[in-house]
Amino acid sequence: MRRFTHFTCVDWSGAKTERPNGIAAATIGPEGPPALLRPEPRWSRADVRDWLLQIAAAKQDMLIGFDLSMALPFHDIGGYFPQWDDSPSDASELWKLVERLSATDPHLNILSFLEHPQAARHFRHSRDHVGDLFTGGTGRLRVVEHHQRETGQANSASCFNLVGAAQVGKSSLTGMRMLNQLNRVIPVWPFDPVPQSGPMIVEIYTTIAALAAGLPKGKSKIRDREGLETALHNLATQLPAKLERYDDHSTDALITAAWMKNASADRRLWCPPKLTDEIAQKEGWTFGVF
Repeated sequence: MRRFTHFTCVDWSGAKTERPNGIAAATIGPEGPPALLRPEPRWSRADVRDWLLQIAAAKQDMLIGFDLSMALPFHDIGGYFPQWDDSPSDASELWKLVERLSATDPHLNILSFLEHPQAARHFRHSRDHVGDLFTGGTGRLRVVEHHQRETGQANSASCFNLVGAAQVGKSSLTGMRMLNQLNRVIPVWPFDPVPQSGPMIVEIYTTIAALAAGLPKGKSKIRDREGLETALHNLATQLPAKLERYDDHSTDALITAAWMKNASADRRLWCPPKLTDEIAQKEGWTFGVF
């Protein structure tokens, strides 16, 4: 089993602005505490993409987790976008479609994709704007998301729901643009095999890391130093230097980077029983769900 030496968590954001408050990145090496990566003035999505290109060029031995869904549901009804002739056949083609329809949107936004007359039919855009092919309720879920809920490992949301503070659709779709632009210079698990060396990207869910750090369900957000110290202590990880601000994006990134370091050595997480080759190529999987 591959052993990584460095681990980075990127808490992602789908906000329309160039430099969203919600992007945070933290990294941890073989020794010492996790540390925030702090560009000035703040991260943009393009900044993160360019940083990844630098990591790829340096062939750094790093496992990089992104808090977003890297594909849409497919297996529940046999396609991403039923009744649309251009509906892609796998995740790689999905990334290309999102990129093509959003190519003129600045800051890796996906507004043009969501306004496309065929794509728009599948999403809940607001309380008063619901596509005629949105399935209702919580929205469609991937195999891994159904499994998370059934086993109590997480309570993930549908990417087709764009409403509410817990929605993950916009962040996931902007992440797909980034992945497409990276053009596989960094392998992405489970779409690609684990490389023998160099960096690799995985999808993560920060709530799973928070639960592993002893935080209670429904109260997984930390906004003070005491809470961060407790969580990292439970993960056998040193506390970093005092932060300028204890927002939940920064603490999520720090805790999840520490969790990734521990979890990456768990063979079960690389071979979840429900992850078939077909599911891997069309829907992907959340690292940490077994």
